[in-house]
Amino acid sequence: MDTSFPREDPQPPTPHKADGAAPTALTLGAQRPPPRDHLVWSVFSTLYLNLCCLGLLALAYSVKARDQKVAGDLEAARRFGSKAKCYNILAAMWTLVPPLLLLGLVVTGALHLARLAKDSAAFFSTKFDDGDYD
Repeated sequence: MDTSFPREDPQPPTPHKADGAAPTALTLGAQRPPPRDHLVWSVFSTLYLNLCCLGLLALAYSVKARDQKVAGDLEAARRFGSKAKCYNILAAMWTLVPPLLLLGLVVTGALHLARLAKDSAAFFSTKFDDGDYD
């Protein structure tokens, strides 16, 4: 078995027409890249961001997309991959946005309480004269 690199594979014979003209090849459309199944992202969403089972749904659609890609149905693989991507995004947003909002509320609440404490300290440190009670 030859394992040397670079390998030089023999070129397949080029077809020739009977009249000696070069063969004509038509390209019907640009080749689209293979569909993505987002399987790794879905596994991560299932393990770490599985709020309301969105990560599990993403994993199911990712597996379906991979199965369809292996079976050769690229259009179905694209649809399932797109759904898996949407569920992964929803799982990430559903998990990351509420804690960030809660953190923002805590910070603004702490700032508001600090300002109230400062104002109330100024109120309680006010000295009144005896003439104010007459």
